[in-house]
Amino acid sequence: MQGHHRSSGTGRLLMGVAWVILLLGLWQWGREITDVHLGTFAPTTGDMAAAGRPPGPELPSAAGPLRKATPLRIDIPVLKVQAPVVSRGLDRQGAVEAPPYDQPGVVGWYAAGVTPGAAGTALLVGHRDTENAPAVFQRLGSLRPGDAVRVVRDDGAVAEFTVEGVKVLSREGFDARQAYGPGKPGRAELRLLTCAGAFDPVSRTYAANVVVSAYLTGSGH
Repeated sequence: MQGHHRSSGTGRLLMGVAWVILLLGLWQWGREITDVHLGTFAPTTGDMAAAGRPPGPELPSAAGPLRKATPLRIDIPVLKVQAPVVSRGLDRQGAVEAPPYDQPGVVGWYAAGVTPGAAGTALLVGHRDTENAPAVFQRLGSLRPGDAVRVVRDDGAVAEFTVEGVKVLSREGFDARQAYGPGKPGRAELRLLTCAGAFDPVSRTYAANVVVSAYLTGSGH
């Protein structure tokens, strides 16, 4: 938390043992070690899109991974989001640093991990809100399987991802492997994260996180 602002859930996304697991996992996944088999992010308990809806659309086949390149912008057409992407590291608590609160329209990329479009799981985080206004990922949880997410990269390529699952995971007993483990080994995957659930005015944190899972299905220029 910075000053009097709310924690967006990205600045304090994971803590304690969960972050030890996460960092180990990111180290492994960034080297394309795929010994963790979790299956695809199909609707399960905690999938906020699942209740009361018919079976989801047939999703496209995965495209082959791209070479590494730095992300510059993320586009989510159904949410009318076009946001610059900046490189971020970890804060003092071991959580991914979200963009500054005075930049609520910016998305952070965990630069020590996988680049979007390359093999493995790339991680992008954004604020849900700030003290006085909504932020870039306010409506992230409304995404549905089949929605498109595009990442513009500094090599001129646009990595085109398809959403395959949306989960809400409680911060209590947060399972980093469930959130960040590969849906299918060998694919280029993307995770978009922000906070969710009730806001605790005492700890100034949210009770849960939204985790959107997507995978590479094409590329363009």
